[in-house]
Amino acid sequence: MTVGGRPNGAPASVGVVGAGAMGTGIAHAFLVAGSRVALVDVGEDVLPRSVERLRTLLQQTHYRGQLDGAPDQVERRLQVGTDLAAVAASALVVEAVPEVPAVKIGVLGAVEAVVAADTVLATNTSSISVGELGQVLEHPERFLGLHFFNPVPASLMVEVVVGPCTAPEFRDRAVTSVQLIGKEPVLVRDAPGFASSRLGVMLGLEAIRMVEEGVATPEDIDKAMTLGYKHPIGPLHLTDLVGLDVRLAIADYLSVALGPRFAPPTLLRTMVEQGYVGRKSGRGFFSYE
Repeated sequence: MTVGGRPNGAPASVGVVGAGAMGTGIAHAFLVAGSRVALVDVGEDVLPRSVERLRTLLQQTHYRGQLDGAPDQVERRLQVGTDLAAVAASALVVEAVPEVPAVKIGVLGAVEAVVAADTVLATNTSSISVGELGQVLEHPERFLGLHFFNPVPASLMVEVVVGPCTAPEFRDRAVTSVQLIGKEPVLVRDAPGFASSRLGVMLGLEAIRMVEEGVATPEDIDKAMTLGYKHPIGPLHLTDLVGLDVRLAIADYLSVALGPRFAPPTLLRTMVEQGYVGRKSGRGFFSYE
């Protein structure tokens, strides 16, 4: 169904700041839904890789019969660059830079300075408090969390994190946007780790401790969860997919916020120091050469 020239009535214009794996996936989701997307990153070398990945994703979506138009036609709605002014006209802007509070706060403040007063401003964080990130904003009532899952095209849900100042109007607009890109919104209040990361990280950390203690091999630990509990992917394969460095950063944050039960295992810290951070490095708990 097309509404206002856009399949499903998705937001007319969306800004995504951060062209890494998550930002690229988020841009793809809104392009497929019919939005114009401005994708911005300070790293000029990052953008060409992101565009190539987007082209691959659009081709795959086209082959599955899920794209309204040819991939090259859809790509015409994509604008990439390093200037934040590109997101100024966006109805929704999603910040998707690394999980470093100071970096996110700086980006969010810069975005707020260029967008309209009624723009929904969201952070794609998996664990950092929305209230903490929004404390420097002049209008925190339009700010919330949209926690997309990796890989975005395959995920079925988005966690909508309602901050302490988020106004109902902006919450509802964010929920509607999630629904209109074909994903299920899960509403949670602002708390360290929210719901998904808090549970997922705890399971992943315990699996790493089991490897560390020699309880079982990574293969058998994952089998226990995929075959025994019907999880679609084991906790160690998932850790490799997310990135051990990302998991470590989240665990460090949660251990400060929620206590020692989230303290990262020594094995996790050692593997990150050695550069074994998962799929993106070719090796984590499993090999991807």
